Amino acid sequence: MKKYDKLTFISRSDTCRAPMAEALMQAKLLLEDILVDTRGMIVLFPEPVNPKAMEIINQNGLPLEEHEAVQLTKDDFDERTLMLTMEEAQKAKILEEYPDTAKNVYTLSEYCGRTGDVESPFGKDSSAYGECFFFLKDLIEKLAEILKEEEENDSDSM
Repeated sequence: MKKYDKLTFISRSDTCRAPMAEALMQAKLLLEDILVDTRGMIVLFPEPVNPKAMEIINQNGLPLEEHEAVQLTKDDFDERTLMLTMEEAQKAKILEEYPDTAKNVYTLSEYCGRTGDVESPFGKDSSAYGECFFFLKDLIEKLAEILKEEEENDSDSM
């Protein structure tokens, strides 16, 4: 049995890093299905994916259905949802704002056994978006391995 039913990537505005992570994760085959979605820490209105981020996603042949930024709320947390932020500061803010409901909250790097934030390329040139994408790709490959191992270990213990 899998540990999580849902995986939520959390970024500042839900228009760049989280959608790129979602597209990368959707391309991974896991033993069991897991719902993958995204949320933003500050979403004033539903925005589409940043054009530079979308260009990188498309250039790499990844599917991403129409996406609109969605604000993170306390209703997004539960025992069966893994919440992965892009930055340590975002994780700290979530734990501060939702102390009673925040469960299974990690930075993406932390969950993958790495250090460092996934830095935002916002306001930079297209090459910065590409660098961010490939940094995320490396983390998502590790994340998929970890989730598969967790699934296999859970099924072995039954």
